Amino acid sequence: MTSFDYKALAEQYLIPWGANIGFALLILIIGIMISKWIVNLVCRGMRHAKFDDMLIKFVTSLLKWSLYFIFIIAALNRLGVPTTSFIAVLGAAGLAIGLALKDSLQNFAAGVMLIMFRPFKTGDSIEAGGASGVVEDVQIFSTTMRTADNREIVVPNGDIFSGKITNNSARDTRRIDLVVAIGYDDDLREAKRTLEQVINKEKRILSDPEPLVAVGELNASSVDILVRPWVKTSDFFATKCELTENIKLALDDSGISMPFPQMDIHVNHANSSSSDGLKMG
Repeated sequence: MTSFDYKALAEQYLIPWGANIGFALLILIIGIMISKWIVNLVCRGMRHAKFDDMLIKFVTSLLKWSLYFIFIIAALNRLGVPTTSFIAVLGAAGLAIGLALKDSLQNFAAGVMLIMFRPFKTGDSIEAGGASGVVEDVQIFSTTMRTADNREIVVPNGDIFSGKITNNSARDTRRIDLVVAIGYDDDLREAKRTLEQVINKEKRILSDPEPLVAVGELNASSVDILVRPWVKTSDFFATKCELTENIKLALDDSGISMPFPQMDIHVNHANSSSSDGLKMG
C-alpha cells in the first residue's frame, strides 16, 4: 500500500495557492485603502473648489468603483485568472447593454453634462425640455421641476440638454415687457405722462437701467406704446401683474381708451330720386 505524499501536495499546491490567495487578499485590502484615500482627497478638493454636491457625489462614486475594478483585476491576475479574456467578455457585455439601453445612456450622458456645466441649479426657474418650473432636483437620468400650480414634472435629461434652456433666475434683474395700445384720437403725450407716473409710483421698479416708455408701432387700429421697466428677478411676476392693473386704471382715469381691433364700414346711399327714376323706366 502506497502512502499519500502530503509534503509534495503542500509544496506543489497548498503553499503556492495559499501564497497567491494571501497576496490577492492583500492587494484587495491595500487597494480599498488606497481607493478610499484617493476618493476622500478628490472629495475634499472639489468641496474646497465649491463644486455642486451632485457633481461631487457622481465623480467620487465613479472614481471609487473604477479604482475597485482595477484592484479586483490585479487580484484576479495574481490568482492566475486570465484577465484579458475576462475584460473582453465584460467589454462585449457592456456593448450589448449599451445598445439595449441607448436612451437611458443618452439621459445619463446628458445628466453628467448638466451636472458638470451647471446651466441651472436647484431653485432656479427654467424653461427646458418642453416644460417650465422651479428646479427641485437634478439627478443623473432626469430633472424634477415644480410648476407654478404645484405640480411635479420629471423631464429626461436628454430632452433638456439637446434643446434650448432658458434660465429665468440666472440674472439678478429682469425686464418687464408690456405693450399698451391707445387710440389714434387719444392724446399721445398725455398717455406717455400717465404711464411714466405709474412707473414712478412703483417702488420695486429700478432706476438703473432707466425705464423705457416709447412708441413702438403704429398699428391699423391703435398706437402701441412700449413699457419696459427693470426689476429684481424675485419681484418680476408680482410687479408685472400689479403694474398691468395700475396702468389700466390710470388710463381709465385719464380718459384714454385702449382700443380693440375693429373695422369701420361706410355705406353710400344713392340719390332717392335717381333710384325712383330708374325704377319707373
